[in-house]
Amino acid sequence: MTTPGCSEGRDSRSLWRDPNSSATSRVHAQKGSRAQGAVPAGRGRRANSGHGERAGCCNRGGMATGAARGRGVAAAGWRVCLAHRFEEPRQPYGAGDVPFHDVLRHIGLALRYFRWWYKKTRIEKKSAFIDLLCAVPLQQIYGCPLGGIGGGTITRGWRGEFCRWQLNPGIYHYETVIANQFTVCLRCKGQTVYQQVLSVERPSTLQGWNWGYCGHYAFYHALYPRAWMVYELPGQNVVLTCRQVSPVIPHDYKDSSLPVGVFIWEVENGKDEDVDVSIMFSLQNGTGTKEDRSGGHWNEPFAFEKDGERVAGVLLHHCTRVNPFTLAISAREKAGTGVTHLTAFNPTGSGREVWQDLLQDGRLDSPAGKSSLTEKGEVTAAAVCASCRVPARGHRTLELALAWDMPRVYFGSKEKLHLRRYTRFFGSGGDAAPALSHHALTHYEEWERKIEAWQKPILENSQLPSWYKSALFNELYFVTDGGTIWVELPPDCHAEDLQGPAGAGLSHLLPVLREYGRFAYLEGQEYRMYNTYDVHFYASFALVMLWPKLQISLQYDIAVTVVNEDVQPRQYLMCGQTAQVKLKNVVPHDIGDPGDEPWQRVNAYLMHDTADWKDLNLKFVLQVYRDYYLTRDSLYLRDMWPVCQAVMESELKFDMDNDGLIENGGFADQTYDAWVVNGASAYCGGLWLAAVCVMCKMAEVLGDAEIQQKYTDILSKGKEAFERMLWNGKYYNYDSSGSDTSSSIMSDQCAGQWFLGACGLDQGEFEVFPKSHVVSALKTIFEKNVMSFAGGTMGAVNGMRPDGVPDTSSVQSNEVWIGVVYALAATMIQEGLVEEGFRTAEGCYRTVWERLGMAFQTPEAYREKKVYRSLAYMRPLSIWSMQLALERRASRAPAPVQSPQVPIHP
Repeated sequence: MTTPGCSEGRDSRSLWRDPNSSATSRVHAQKGSRAQGAVPAGRGRRANSGHGERAGCCNRGGMATGAARGRGVAAAGWRVCLAHRFEEPRQPYGAGDVPFHDVLRHIGLALRYFRWWYKKTRIEKKSAFIDLLCAVPLQQIYGCPLGGIGGGTITRGWRGEFCRWQLNPGIYHYETVIANQFTVCLRCKGQTVYQQVLSVERPSTLQGWNWGYCGHYAFYHALYPRAWMVYELPGQNVVLTCRQVSPVIPHDYKDSSLPVGVFIWEVENGKDEDVDVSIMFSLQNGTGTKEDRSGGHWNEPFAFEKDGERVAGVLLHHCTRVNPFTLAISAREKAGTGVTHLTAFNPTGSGREVWQDLLQDGRLDSPAGKSSLTEKGEVTAAAVCASCRVPARGHRTLELALAWDMPRVYFGSKEKLHLRRYTRFFGSGGDAAPALSHHALTHYEEWERKIEAWQKPILENSQLPSWYKSALFNELYFVTDGGTIWVELPPDCHAEDLQGPAGAGLSHLLPVLREYGRFAYLEGQEYRMYNTYDVHFYASFALVMLWPKLQISLQYDIAVTVVNEDVQPRQYLMCGQTAQVKLKNVVPHDIGDPGDEPWQRVNAYLMHDTADWKDLNLKFVLQVYRDYYLTRDSLYLRDMWPVCQAVMESELKFDMDNDGLIENGGFADQTYDAWVVNGASAYCGGLWLAAVCVMCKMAEVLGDAEIQQKYTDILSKGKEAFERMLWNGKYYNYDSSGSDTSSSIMSDQCAGQWFLGACGLDQGEFEVFPKSHVVSALKTIFEKNVMSFAGGTMGAVNGMRPDGVPDTSSVQSNEVWIGVVYALAATMIQEGLVEEGFRTAEGCYRTVWERLGMAFQTPEAYREKKVYRSLAYMRPLSIWSMQLALERRASRAPAPVQSPQVPIHP
């Protein structure tokens, strides 16, 4: 496991130690035996915090004081002591970080962008799809998000706070709502002996509550989609383990869509007497924004019983004009477990009435009836409490849940109503929260069995390093927390409604989208464009390996846009020229902005006219065959074949000299959208040859001899040109322009080979790049971009000069792109450089998760010092290509390259 901040020092092998492994921890646990939050017997008043002389205990760094290991905590994962402080605060990349020569070169861009930004944000009062002037500040607080795929997410921080909200699709609020807490009450022999909010915070509101739990007695452990918080209650000989579970289950297209999270509280009583334990879950009606005070919100208690199982709690109805929703907090009733509630209280007051209610008997008063509607400016909250008796030296479990129901959603334009995926199973009437809560509390054990069965082979593989196990699963957070939306197709929708006037001829489009819905996720929480395709190329491995039907659905949506166009003119900010939004027969950059109307209006990105980008069309073709290779979905391949031919025909115009190799256009015409490339290039040229190769293979599979011969001839010419123009004896040059930086070593130069390897087309008759050249290039990248950069501890810098100095010709060439590094590591593993691959990827994981405190917000990029760019980004999902490479390597027998023939027409 990886454990930031829970030891007094570091060893040379692992950056961090287990928080419970040091003898020092046990000594501190013994010293701190005075009851934190203890209540003198027989006194019905606010619990004394009991901190006294230890008031500063949480400011001593990250050392773990508690010795408790918790119950059922996973061995692998990311672990942090609640008292930890990350000591390297970084700043988002800003105008002051742009080199002077770049400022002069891009003065026109700056003026155009500011003019556009001012109109969008100040006049139209809308958010910018990329806000370069108001970046989201780094908060080193985030933990596992709650919720399944596409129903919205609520992120709980590693100190227990509810702090990041995405209920409106694609729109984020970064608000810590202080009333959202778990509180524990212990009673012995009819007297409350301990009552404590399980939070290290000391807020200015709810001061009638006992805050300031000492973080040294607790730790957080994440292995997505589950997380554990282990609290030792000092002086009480009681240990609490809160296990957080979300329904994120591979190959599951029902429960994985549910907007729910479950909290299973394992209570271990080390006393020689019984203890009555209560866990109170309090929640504010809303998400901490100004809408919480807009008035008209209300709460009501509920109970839901089905199949002999009963859950009870409170519904918090948040009645906004657009996208209203209901929150539900609940607990499972069972023999020996009582559930009580408080329908409404004021979370901005002292909270004394709530505290005293719980303190008196470990239960809440459970008033009947609905609360009144809130007045404008008023905020309301509710609480549910689960209680049980834990025998001496015994253990009991309390189960609570959080659900939210926003079934019918509008995007920013408010033009079309969309029904979320889960409404297929729970209805769209806005009254599903009780049934969702019941389903979560009665099915989470089944979810966990499936999660464990999926993760177990990887976790138990002793040949895999522990950091990799943590990275592989925890980076999956973005599948749900990438502003993700998963919606149903309207029942009255017809194929022509989807395919537009041009008609894509996709015979299975309608059946696929009807069965599996439409899926979209953002490029990043700060880069607000759905399904950004040049980046999804990297991230798509997570989808195709775990939820392949979502990848297929996404590809059908892209295919539909390919054959359509949007002739509306607009100015592009980088060059200042005016061109139409979308050309026919080219792959779009994205399928739209959640602030507008995704799917209907594509290409929210307006920095460049991406019709001239060289990588988008190629990435579509490569994904089509990769998807077919892994899923054997021949209907999908047959549908996509004409679209692949169309985009490759569009791409051929970039082969200006008819040598079988495309040329870049002298601007940043690919995913590195600030890094100029001119002429033949390693990145786009390599992707081109890989795409030509898979066209040959798809034509063979489909029995299309004419197209197969066409692309076989192109491939033969192109391979020769690529080697002649770019191979320098050690690696492939950045481009063939002969400029001062054309000989730079690009970390992503083998992207084409990476994808061919994932498709089983990297050997024999389908070998495009000579294996000796690929291995030499990868070894050069490892020597220069990895080991000569930051002492080999931060991954691979994008561009490195042959003399071992980072390429500073672009704002992107001297960045590290985490998603690119994971893809590079996968390529190394494919080519037998396993140790180098793990060493390369480890640098990124250690930097992001352990050093910079960017857990569950992995950025697109960072530099060696000072800055990062674009928090919570899509591309790092490419780590799943490492897992695919490892699985292929372990099997020693990849799927046969000779695929069965699939006729072009059924």
